[in-house]
Amino acid sequence: MNITDKIRQFFKGDVVDDEKSLEEYSRDASIFAIKPKVVTFPRDVNDIKNIVKFVSREKLENLEISLTPRAAGTDMSGGPLTDSIVVSTTKYLNHVKEIGAGYAITEPGVFYRDFDKLTMEKGYILPSYPASRELCAVGGMVGNNSGGEKNLAYGETEHWVESLKMVLADGNEVEFSKLSFDQLEEKKKGISLEAEIYQKMSRLITDNYDEVKSARPQVSKNSSGYFLWDVMDKDAKTFDLSRMIVGSQGTLGIITEIKFKLIKPKEHARMLIIFLKDLNLLPVVVNKVMAYKPESFESYDDNTIKIGLKFFPDILKIMKGNFLTMAFQFLPEFWMALTGGMPKLILMAEFTGDSDEEAYQKTIKAYESLRVMKLKTKITKTEKEIKKYWIFRRESFNLLRHHMKGTRTAPFIDDVIVNPDKLPEFLPKLNALLKQYNLTYTIAGHIGDGNFHIIPLMKLSDPRAKEIIENLSRQVYKLVIEYGGSITAEHNDGLVRSPFVREMFGDKVFSLFEETERIFDPQNIFNPVKKINATMKYSMEHLDTRI
Repeated sequence: MNITDKIRQFFKGDVVDDEKSLEEYSRDASIFAIKPKVVTFPRDVNDIKNIVKFVSREKLENLEISLTPRAAGTDMSGGPLTDSIVVSTTKYLNHVKEIGAGYAITEPGVFYRDFDKLTMEKGYILPSYPASRELCAVGGMVGNNSGGEKNLAYGETEHWVESLKMVLADGNEVEFSKLSFDQLEEKKKGISLEAEIYQKMSRLITDNYDEVKSARPQVSKNSSGYFLWDVMDKDAKTFDLSRMIVGSQGTLGIITEIKFKLIKPKEHARMLIIFLKDLNLLPVVVNKVMAYKPESFESYDDNTIKIGLKFFPDILKIMKGNFLTMAFQFLPEFWMALTGGMPKLILMAEFTGDSDEEAYQKTIKAYESLRVMKLKTKITKTEKEIKKYWIFRRESFNLLRHHMKGTRTAPFIDDVIVNPDKLPEFLPKLNALLKQYNLTYTIAGHIGDGNFHIIPLMKLSDPRAKEIIENLSRQVYKLVIEYGGSITAEHNDGLVRSPFVREMFGDKVFSLFEETERIFDPQNIFNPVKKINATMKYSMEHLDTRI
């Protein structure tokens, strides 16, 4: 009896292994493709418990069998790809169970767009949404520790998870949340896997406390490794394994429920636009603007501007406005392009408030702090003006991708972060590395955090593609580590960066990651070859060379 038929004997949800389904679930938003053996759609938590127990038994005879949880499949790292069993949550485990005063309890397969609509009806939002907010699901946001444009003010998803439930390797569902040290001692009693996890993880962190704490990347955002440094707070006498499960990318168990904290959003916004020609001024500009606490502080480079102007009719279609009126708004950008006055970076600092006056006052103070520097700046007056700059930030590269036939986006160095004060040295070196390979690319990002998304266009079927990806990845990540940054701020490790996690954290801390995975998953049931046990050879063998 094959695996599909065995699963169908106890599984209430759907189990498929037809070629069309396997092809669909062989891809995410990354550069990789791996065809699974079977795709399952659990109908409830009992289905997840039963399939975990099944795989645990089968593992005794078939070491290759495993489970990989999947939400919406918008991951850019290859995180939900597997050659074994996919556990997809969006079909049935897609209910928001409760929305209260400043919190929501939800299943992992809920699409963020639907979650957001429901929370907004109560006047709340989950502010850690990524750029793929219309496509992603909340389980993936937790698994990847996703972030986006509001992280400067509100932080990544890790800051918004109050508790979560997860099916462990023994097939039991367990809730993880913040515990006092007395509660921790109670959890350690007994012989269950849950008790063993608390026993061993508390010992691991206590015995290596200083090393674990110092392993935290010294940047504002990070999605790499396991967040061991967030678990124990000796001063507050608390212990919270949920802080480490966030960002674990489905390698420790299968999340079944999440309790999020929510906030009430500010209703009014103004934006300060800064046209920066000299990157050496960047740290001063960032520090001055940050003093006035923008809710978001984004950027895009001159390549992005040129692409937007090249495909200007498409930009106007996205904006859905009168052609002449919209075209008039873009005259400054056209003039810069014609006169050679193109800035290296355009910075977008968005200030919010409970009234338009409050938002304006924050913006004008930031503007006035920059006047002595004699920079070209602008304060938006309308929502349409703000939308114009967001469209350049979000859409220009999509336009290039659609117009450039025979190539595709290749996110493999797409999420680096260094401290903003190091950017004047870092960015020229980064650009020098990229120029060696004659790639078409844009750089956009969260300038307030020093987090950049670099997305080249490539023909992955080109025989040189693997060599470029492997060599450029090594060079860029080496540079990032030299500058004290993180190889991934919000997209996580997956297939694309897991081979570099040891280099990122060093042998000692990496060995603690390995031990953590063994404590939670002694049979290696959950999402193997992610975080640990990863090689560049394996990743490159699964490069998706189709257009």
